Amino acid sequence: MSTRPDARAEVLRRVRAAQPTAPVRVPRDYAADDGPAGVELVDLLVDRLEDYKAAVRRCTADALPAVVGEYLAGAESLVAPAGVPETWLSSFEGPVARDSGALTVADLDAPGVAVLTGCAVAIAQTGTLILDAGPDQGRRLLTLVPDHHVCVVRVDQIVERLPAALRRLADPTRPLTMISGPSATSDIELNRVEGVHGPRRLEVVIVS
Repeated sequence: MSTRPDARAEVLRRVRAAQPTAPVRVPRDYAADDGPAGVELVDLLVDRLEDYKAAVRRCTADALPAVVGEYLAGAESLVAPAGVPETWLSSFEGPVARDSGALTVADLDAPGVAVLTGCAVAIAQTGTLILDAGPDQGRRLLTLVPDHHVCVVRVDQIVERLPAALRRLADPTRPLTMISGPSATSDIELNRVEGVHGPRRLEVVIVS
């Protein structure tokens, strides 16, 4: 009979021996960067978004409908979550479908369909827009299937870094979509292909 210890028992013994006897405390002293977004922070977000091949416009709240209308000029139809204000849609002349959960992938993937949403928070350092399925953002399906996404970002939604963004989210356990530019990938020869797993066109309106 072999006197060698059972391999599984030995592995478990080593795991138990390696476990700390007291709870491990992870430092959470991240820099507090939740202050109001200044001009430099907005400039940084614009720079990162444009570097990711997104189109960006800045405007006042009064000019927002006109800017949205310009971005949607080539769209045949528009999908908007229930919480998107009517004023955002006022300059679009085509049909608008308010999503109630009934729209399918086939509906959203039809030619000429665009989607207009807000966002939960924007990270300047990485050029990332975070959507958390809020009333003006809707289901994840809305922003992953259509070929054209127009996203409205208020200046007071811009933070510098990810820790501050996570603190801004009302419920971090909700489904999050993090968007850094139009959908794109590269093959082994580094040929960029856009629109593979999300919108080919991302247009962002930053409202002061």
